[in-house]
Amino acid sequence: MNKRQFLLSVSSLAASMALSRNLFANPDSSTYDFYFTRLSYESGDWEVDERMPANVLNSLIEYTSLRVDIRERVIPLSDPQMLQSPFCYLAGHRLVQFTPQEAENFKRYVEQGGFVFVDDCNHDIDGMFARSFERQMAQLFGPEALQKIANDHPIYRSFFEFDGPPRTSVELNGWGDDLVHNYLKAIVINGRIGVLYSNKDFGCEWDYDFRNKRWLRVDNTKFAVNIVMYAMTA
Repeated sequence: MNKRQFLLSVSSLAASMALSRNLFANPDSSTYDFYFTRLSYESGDWEVDERMPANVLNSLIEYTSLRVDIRERVIPLSDPQMLQSPFCYLAGHRLVQFTPQEAENFKRYVEQGGFVFVDDCNHDIDGMFARSFERQMAQLFGPEALQKIANDHPIYRSFFEFDGPPRTSVELNGWGDDLVHNYLKAIVINGRIGVLYSNKDFGCEWDYDFRNKRWLRVDNTKFAVNIVMYAMTA
């Protein structure tokens, strides 16, 4: 193999790898309207509520006309690929302390119209996750950016009708602050929620095999559908 053949071979391999990465990051728009991105981050335990994404995706298929990719995609917050996601989920129990690249991507994604649903698995306003995440948001967007949203906000009627955030069964289970959080918080960019923040531990509430919904009197993942539909249409 001469030098020219070697360079052509390397270029071809690089192009193939780039195409593969792009196909993963950007599903063919003729095939999918939505895919679920879980953000991993270096400081905390992001790999929580493992069955929740499949349950939410099942609900989107069941209730909406969105063309849904059934795979959960785990993308590091530090990876620029996350900037192309239609919706991101970030959760955990422990410290949230973004690296410089994670902070840059989070801020850029939100300010450019992205949507991040952040869920405190401790359901504790004084817990490590809540205190450290809220500190991160103050540093990135300003100390007054994260505010309670009214219970008549459009997100509560973006698909199903709610009169505020649904109560979760885990809020009064003895782990957390033993409060029912009758509000959600958000960072609003140009009139639209860019970061939706919950201390209610919805992820744990929705962390079950979707086939078990038939035993529920009311499907508790319906609010997840509202969150996604708001993210996709607002």
